[in-house]
Amino acid sequence: MAQLAETYACVPSTERGRGILISGDPKSNAILYCNGRSVIIRYLDRPLEVSVYGEHAYQATVARFSPNGEWIASADVSGTVRIWGTHNEFVLKKEFRVLSGRIDDLQWSPDGQRIVASGDGKGKSFVRAFMWDSGTNVGEFDGHSRRVLSCAFKPTRPFRIVTCGEDFLVNFYEGPPFKFKLSHRDHSNFVNCVRFSPDGSKFISVSSDKKGILYDAKNAEKIGELSSEDGHKGSIYAVSWSPDSKQVLTVSADKFAKLWEISDDGNGKVKKTLTSPGSGGVDDMLVGCLWQNDFLVTVSLGGTISLFSASDLDKTPLLLSGHMKNVNSLSVLKSNQNAILSSSYDGLVVKWIRGVGFCGRLERNVNAQIKCFAAVEDKIVSSGFDNKVWRVSLNGDQCGVADCVDIGSQPKDLSLAFLSPELTLVSIDSGVVLLRGTKIVSTINLGFPVAACAIAPDGSEAIVGGQDGKLHVYSVTGDILQEEAILDKHRGAITVIRYSPDVSMFASGDANREAVVWDRLSREVKLKNMLYHTARINCLAWSPDSCMVATGSLDTSVIIYELDKPASSRITIKGAHLGGVYGLAFTDECSVVSSGEDACVRVWRLTPQ
Repeated sequence: MAQLAETYACVPSTERGRGILISGDPKSNAILYCNGRSVIIRYLDRPLEVSVYGEHAYQATVARFSPNGEWIASADVSGTVRIWGTHNEFVLKKEFRVLSGRIDDLQWSPDGQRIVASGDGKGKSFVRAFMWDSGTNVGEFDGHSRRVLSCAFKPTRPFRIVTCGEDFLVNFYEGPPFKFKLSHRDHSNFVNCVRFSPDGSKFISVSSDKKGILYDAKNAEKIGELSSEDGHKGSIYAVSWSPDSKQVLTVSADKFAKLWEISDDGNGKVKKTLTSPGSGGVDDMLVGCLWQNDFLVTVSLGGTISLFSASDLDKTPLLLSGHMKNVNSLSVLKSNQNAILSSSYDGLVVKWIRGVGFCGRLERNVNAQIKCFAAVEDKIVSSGFDNKVWRVSLNGDQCGVADCVDIGSQPKDLSLAFLSPELTLVSIDSGVVLLRGTKIVSTINLGFPVAACAIAPDGSEAIVGGQDGKLHVYSVTGDILQEEAILDKHRGAITVIRYSPDVSMFASGDANREAVVWDRLSREVKLKNMLYHTARINCLAWSPDSCMVATGSLDTSVIIYELDKPASSRITIKGAHLGGVYGLAFTDECSVVSSGEDACVRVWRLTPQ
């Protein structure tokens, strides 16, 4: 059996020049955000406790808890809203097509009976309010001519709705049923976010014109502004009220978060400017925020979530970070099996510690995408889409000097000889390249289209897999490869080859969903009928004692086989990663780590059946 032990969550999907609207449930200290088709639920006081909802057919954009915390409404780029239970395996209550385009924001009415959603649409339909259980419209929302970026429900009766968007307008509606009442054009750029104070007395709008404007919630009259003295120097993307309605938190493209005291007359003065740790680059722009209980949450363009304490503003923030894109490789450091390195194709390498979670990003001084990735104790070797192979020295949690070599062709796969890690075998379309450090020892045309490769830990043997499904075994002497055998068992292109830790066996997987374990000396099949995936095998890993093999597939599942048992007595982890499993590694004989298209990393605990 396999049980989920830990999830290292992905970070929110972000987009330059746009804010993201995160939300939470004060009762459970949970926050919600979206990445790809997933809605992530994580707990601010328990960062390793993560749930993922993956039932949207399109990219999810925003999600909100109902006032009682029992339901979540989430929306996507197709204009669909799904309403599902927080507990009981996320049972779906309702699904409505609300707008004809992307939904950017949605909010529940305080009684939990209605939902308002805003975004992009055809004609003039950029906002819609409806009954949560029937989908019946509860008003007409005229007055906007362009995409509506944010909407808010007044938290006290009489109910009111306010909206804002790319037409620089802030519109006010009375109801229900809701009707247009009045419009303000006090901003000179996109109005990115609008929020009512929890006590229902005011609302605030923030804009790319660097201003924040406050209004009376009853009649929508303008009553004040956030002071320009010590104000933001860039677009303000999001705003969140304190629970007592006396302060607001804002975040901006200027990379700062600011805490404002709101006076009774509706003007705001800066109380504190919060700086998140970072290199000061574009990724440190702040695009989202939330004030929840004592937590001040900010989100950067790079996806880093900073948790400040509202009661101790000088306290160093806790950072939660991770990947935003497909995590395609995993590596476990032999010197510390609790340390896991993961890489995503956008070039990010993250270090995780079991039981702790996020331990830091490895800042490489190369900004290249990563296609193939391998790590030994003090070195990371990676290749991207730029025909280069990079070797980066590892110094604790920091990357040191980076060297690279251009091999002239796009690398398909790479393998390190772990006992002599200077030696790297890289497969390219027509053959392989043998590297010693960052020097090309030889480029060998093998005469067939190559798909995957592996080199023995001592560098004496190489196995190359072809698009034709054949495995070619070579002896390696100096810079010469001598073909020793051709193994013909697979019926699809080889996707992955790995030697066992004791080097007595090797395993291979193919695009036709089959895995094979081979005896290295006799080159006979050691474990057959490993044909239980329903799609291409993407990755493969051995347990440290060489007794188990795990395979990960495009079919979203991980399968673990024990070599002394028939393949039919396997352990299957279904739905391990939405969109497919792309990385696998064992940390010890009882734990396997997986990663995938959903940008998450998960640790699974294996128990005997």
